[in-house]
Amino acid sequence: MRLRMVVLALLAVLGFGSMATAQEQAWLQVEAQPSLAEAEARARAYAAEFPNVSGYQLSSGWYAIVLGPYSPEAAAGALSDLRGDGAIPGDSFVTDDATHRQQFWPVGAIAGQVEVEPLLSDPLIVDPMLADPAIEAVDPVIEVMPAEETVREAKASEAELDADGRKALQTAMAWYGFYEGGIDGAFGPGTRNSMAAWQEANGFEATGVLTSKQRAALVGNYQADQAEFGFASISEPEAGIEITLPMALVEFDHYEPPFVHYNEKANSGLKVILISEPGNQDSLSGLYDVLQTLEVVPAEGERSKSEKSFTINAASSAVQSYAYAELKDGMVKGYLVVWNPADAERMSRILPALKASFRGVGDKALDPGLVPMDAATRSGLLAGMEVKLPKLSRSGFFVDASGVVVTTVEAVAQCGRVTIDHATDATVVAQDQATGIAILRPVSPLAPPAFARFAGGAVRLGSEVAVAGYSYEDKLPAPVLTFGTLEEEKGLNGEAGISRLAAPVLPGDAGGPVLDATGAVLGMLLPPAVKGAKLLPDGVAFAAQAGMIGQVLTASGVVVTAATSTDLATPDALNAAGLGMTVLVSCWE
Repeated sequence: MRLRMVVLALLAVLGFGSMATAQEQAWLQVEAQPSLAEAEARARAYAAEFPNVSGYQLSSGWYAIVLGPYSPEAAAGALSDLRGDGAIPGDSFVTDDATHRQQFWPVGAIAGQVEVEPLLSDPLIVDPMLADPAIEAVDPVIEVMPAEETVREAKASEAELDADGRKALQTAMAWYGFYEGGIDGAFGPGTRNSMAAWQEANGFEATGVLTSKQRAALVGNYQADQAEFGFASISEPEAGIEITLPMALVEFDHYEPPFVHYNEKANSGLKVILISEPGNQDSLSGLYDVLQTLEVVPAEGERSKSEKSFTINAASSAVQSYAYAELKDGMVKGYLVVWNPADAERMSRILPALKASFRGVGDKALDPGLVPMDAATRSGLLAGMEVKLPKLSRSGFFVDASGVVVTTVEAVAQCGRVTIDHATDATVVAQDQATGIAILRPVSPLAPPAFARFAGGAVRLGSEVAVAGYSYEDKLPAPVLTFGTLEEEKGLNGEAGISRLAAPVLPGDAGGPVLDATGAVLGMLLPPAVKGAKLLPDGVAFAAQAGMIGQVLTASGVVVTAATSTDLATPDALNAAGLGMTVLVSCWE
C-alpha cells in the first residue's frame, strides 16, 4: 500500500498527476455510487491506498470516485498498470471532467478546508517547499476548465478526423459492445446510434456526436485494453485459421492435430486451443461429443448444435470454457477457450474479440500427419488433453422398450450423475440393498435394439450360460460375451434367489445379463463377493435370479416380459440378444 502511494506521489511531482494542465487533464473513474453516503465511504477506502483520490457528483446524479488528474497519455498507462495489478476494478476507465459537477471528496475541497494525511512520514518523499525555508508559500491558482463542446462544435472537430481516426472510433465502440457494423469510417445511422448508446452508458448526453474529450476517452480506454492484453492478429497457415489472441496472456505451445495449443502465459489461467481438421458432418458431431468428455468442459452450461456448427458454453465453480466449430468446404475449424470463473470481468472483454475475429481461411486444414500420434489418440481426437473420466463403470441391461435399465447397487452408489453409454443421463428410481439390484430410467426415452425376456422355467444345472458385459469398463467401445456354466441355484450358504456360476468374469461385467442357450435372461451378474479374509477361487461368480429381478421391477411399476421361445439360439442370435440389451452404466462425481 505504502509503495503504491509513493509511486503515485512521485508521478504527481514529475508532472503526471495534478501538474497536468487544464487543457490536458484526464481521470481514472474507479467507481460510481448512487448516494453521497456510499460514495464518501468508498472514497475514504480508496484514499487509504491512493494519494490522488477525488470525488465528484456527476451530471447523471450519481457520485464518482476518481484518481488523478493525469495527462491523457499517463492516464492510459496508469489504467493499464493499476488494472493489471488488480489495484482498481476491471471496469475502471479513463474520463475527463465534462460530467463532473460538485466536488464531495476530499471533504471540504470546495471551501479550501481539505485535511489530507501528509505523505512526508515516508522517508522516500521530500516536500521541496519544506526543504528550503527561503521559499515562500504561494496562493493556489484556480484554473477554469473550458466549456464542453456543443454538438455543432463536436461535429466540426469530428470533420477534421482522417479515415484512420474515424475507423478507430468504430473499432473502440465495437470492442465495448456498442457497435456491430463494418469498420469503414462511414458515420451512418448505425454508428450514430452506437455513439449515443456509448454516451448514455457513460453518463453523457446522448447526442450521437462525440466531443473531442469523449473521443479521446473512448479511444484511450480501448488502447489501454490493447496494451493490457497484448492483442495481436494470429495467422495459422497450417491450420487455415486467423484469430485475434491476447498474446500477453497466452503463448504458442505446440501442434497436436487436430489442435493448435496456446497455453497460459505469466500464470494468466487462460488457454486457447484452435481446432482444424478435414472432415464432414460426422466429424463435426464426433468433435462435439469428444469435447464434452474433457475435464475443461463441465457438464453444466448451454449447448447448441446444428448440421453446420456448434457452440458449447460450459461452466462450473472451478472452470469455464467456450467452444465453437463450423463445417465448411469439407473442413472442420473452430476453437476452445478455457479460463478461471474468477476472471469473468476480464473475459467479458477478451471473449468478444476472439469470437468476432475468428475465421477459417484458405483451402487447408491441419495435416493429421504434422505431428506423429498413436492410433488411440488420433481416433479419439484427445490430443493430450485430460479426459473427463467416471468414478466407476459397470454393466447393465435394458428390460423394456422405453429403455429402463437394471444394474447393480454398486454401480450407482454415491454418484453425482449416472449415465447410460456415456450419452444419456439416467435417474435412479430404485435401489434394493438386500438383492443388490438397482433400476435406472433414462431422462429421455430410448429405443433399445433388444431388451430382456426373462426365463421362467426350471434350469438344468451344468448347462452353458453366457454373461454379456463391459468386462474392461469403458476401455472398449462395446460389450463382450463370456461363457461359463450354471453350477448351483443357491448361494454358498444356501441363500435363495442366487445362482452360482463358473465363468471367468471381471468386475466390469457386474450388472450384465446372464443368458441361457435360448437367449432368455436367467439373472444379473453380481459384484465379486468379499467374505472376510477368505478369497474365492478364480472363476466363481454369483447372479441374482430372474424371479428376484422381476419382483424388484414389478414393485417399481416396470412390466416384466417373459421368454416364450424354447428353441436354442444360433450363435449370431445369442450374440445379438446379449450385446443388444447390454449397456455401460457410469457413475460420475
